[in-house]
Amino acid sequence: MNVTVWMRSGAGRALLGLLGMAVLIGIWWLLTVPFSVSGGMGQRFAPGPSLATLAAMLQSAEIWIHIAVSLQRVAVGLGLALLVGVPLGLLLGASSSMNATLSPAFQFLRMISPLSWMPIAVMAFGVGDRPVYFLLAFAAVWPIMLNTLAGVRQLDPRWLQLSRSLSATRWETLKGVILPGILGHVLTGTRLAIGIVWIVLVPCEMLGVSAGLGYFILDTRDRLAYHELMATVVLIGLLGFLLDTAFRELYRLWSKTS
Repeated sequence: MNVTVWMRSGAGRALLGLLGMAVLIGIWWLLTVPFSVSGGMGQRFAPGPSLATLAAMLQSAEIWIHIAVSLQRVAVGLGLALLVGVPLGLLLGASSSMNATLSPAFQFLRMISPLSWMPIAVMAFGVGDRPVYFLLAFAAVWPIMLNTLAGVRQLDPRWLQLSRSLSATRWETLKGVILPGILGHVLTGTRLAIGIVWIVLVPCEMLGVSAGLGYFILDTRDRLAYHELMATVVLIGLLGFLLDTAFRELYRLWSKTS
């Protein structure tokens, strides 16, 4: 079999992906081992990626509680962002005047880091889950809104003309033409939003909550359990990778059926 063809196959891509992960872990391991002047290796100044520690952590119920709480917050934040972002994208895409009026304000807000709103969120919503939900939704709404807007602008105008010629109501046009036509863009925006939310989640969970992966990182630091801390970092990366893979697969399935 030609090497190029094999590399493009499913097995080839999987093997190359594993190779890339192995290289990353190797570089991480090397960076945690300082070299002495004589060329030998000295003591580690920080723990490297420990799969044994991660495996031991996953056997306890405590870490699964933190994972479940974090995933719940991600789901709520994304849900709120979809409820706000999709209608806003539809509104801006359907009305040029509304787009010209609101887009500068939205672009201004989009450039503000969600983490800069943390003190304001605590003052407005108190300590607990509500400020975390607000910050995650604020971070996720922009890619969803902008991709929905792009989807509306790329709709084939002949579909809308056909809908009008059949005397379809606005609701029927929205349900039968617009929403199916922009679904791919909404899925793309949601996938981008997941990446942003997963990055913002950890510092948000250091905001006076008592569970979650961000809280657990602070807990391991306070207990000086640095091997658990590094294992949690690996776990966060792994969970984020699985979330992104799941949405990428969902988009692939939608592309096949559309």
